[in-house]
Amino acid sequence: MEYFQKLRSLLNRTTKRHLLLLVAFSIFVSMVETIGITAIMPLIEITTNFDSIHSNQYYQWLFSFFGFKSDVNFVIIFGLALFGYYIFRGGVNLLYSYVIVNFVQNLYAQTSQRLFKTYISMPYQVFVKKNSSYLTKVILTEAVLMTNVVHAILLMVTECFVIIFLYVFMLIASWKITLIFTVAVMIQMIFLTQTISKRIKRVGVIRAEVQAKFYEIINRLFGNFKHIKLQDKNRLNATSNEFTMEVNRYAKVNVANTYLNSFPRVFLEASGFSMIVLLLITLVYINQSNISYILPTLSLFVLALYRLLPSVNRIIGGYNTLMYHHKSIDIVSEELETSQENLINETVEFKHKIELKNVYFSYQEMLVLENINLTIGKGEKIAFVGESGSGKSTLMDLIIGLCQPNKGEMRIDNVLIDESNLQNWRSQIGYIPQQVYLFDETIKENVCFGRKFDRALLDKVLKQANIFDFLQTKQGIGTLVGEGGIQLSGGQKQRIAIARALYGQPEVLVLDEATSALDDKTEKTIMDEIYKITKNKTLIVIAHRLSTISGCDKIYKVQDGIITQQ
Repeated sequence: MEYFQKLRSLLNRTTKRHLLLLVAFSIFVSMVETIGITAIMPLIEITTNFDSIHSNQYYQWLFSFFGFKSDVNFVIIFGLALFGYYIFRGGVNLLYSYVIVNFVQNLYAQTSQRLFKTYISMPYQVFVKKNSSYLTKVILTEAVLMTNVVHAILLMVTECFVIIFLYVFMLIASWKITLIFTVAVMIQMIFLTQTISKRIKRVGVIRAEVQAKFYEIINRLFGNFKHIKLQDKNRLNATSNEFTMEVNRYAKVNVANTYLNSFPRVFLEASGFSMIVLLLITLVYINQSNISYILPTLSLFVLALYRLLPSVNRIIGGYNTLMYHHKSIDIVSEELETSQENLINETVEFKHKIELKNVYFSYQEMLVLENINLTIGKGEKIAFVGESGSGKSTLMDLIIGLCQPNKGEMRIDNVLIDESNLQNWRSQIGYIPQQVYLFDETIKENVCFGRKFDRALLDKVLKQANIFDFLQTKQGIGTLVGEGGIQLSGGQKQRIAIARALYGQPEVLVLDEATSALDDKTEKTIMDEIYKITKNKTLIVIAHRLSTISGCDKIYKVQDGIITQQ
């Protein structure tokens, strides 16, 4: 029940309404299935014995109501009607299959969208604690597995109604034989759920753990490919062996799941038809003669059993799917509860100054910044220097709005920055990091970065970043950069990052050790260009080299969470 409660919490009101309609549809499908199974017996009866048409009150009523003159015509019309009904039943089942698949896929789309929006909205401090490969796995794998569980539950509901309707019909036919079958099937289901299903649940927990490790190794490999290529043979073998071990574990849990899921079908079929044989032998032994008098009833039970066993198998299979993928429900539910920012996009104008007043910031109960008071004027060029871990990057994150102070406040032209205007303030920042992420697309896509394409503005920022002429020797803005910008040099990647930052036409340009990986000559060239570009903009720089910050108006030293001006 715990998992059903979690599933309910994952569905919105519209989806729940659609789910109820699907359940109603499944009841209708179950009725159609039951009629299709039970209707074959009357046809067999009247085709093998025309006298039953008149001896059976129901057949006789139909014969008289439709005014039949010939038994043969009655049988033919009855058969054609049943033929048409089976075509109708097939159409209903196809429609039901489509509706279920459509519902499940829409549910996956909604769930993955919710996860994506949750991740986009989570605070930066929360994001840095998470593993990106894990987040990828949740959206691409766990959301799919969760919807597979929903699919299995819907099929279980349909099969439950098929069993209920057939069971009622079997009780009417012979309650004694039905009782014997009921006891036998219940014992089998208890055995399967208490042994096979529990084993599948344990395998499902291992599946979630192994798959998370699987993603992590792959991301680590491709994210550090150059570094891995430079390792010695033993280290390469160790990496390969680690992957081999995890992929083999993943294959083993899938083998176990497939095998354990196939067991109920074989077990139920063998035991079900064995019961029929034992029942026949028992009746012959008791009567000490042929049992032709009960063959019609037994034929009905054989047909019913032929349909019931797959239904029972699907129910157990659906239950096993729930057990195997139950962890996905927990994972998706937990991730959707990730804290989010609730930001309103009110406008804040930066015309005069940025102020930090009595700002304190702690990270995991450790004080990082203490009583920061700082004013940055419009158009100023300032720098923060200090040792690694001194708090300068955290101070930068506070200024650009990625982090919020635990105490104190930040104001823009005396307007307090809070949830109402934080998003707008962030949009006025142009950020250039040390590690530039360029994806495997064109220069155009990497600079625009999802924003509206403006050819004139794109050409302008590429010229400002001093890479426009180089691109003309390639394919212009259609030049492919390769994954991670592998087809560009370090200096060229930084120029693309500058162009990307400038494309947003920011009020404040931030360089977070953006040139530390470049040689002195390239760094000086790029910094000269940046100072020229930001002539009328505010520039904030974090750097280690004095040459990088030589053009700044003010330099602040950050040490042990306290700043001093130099």
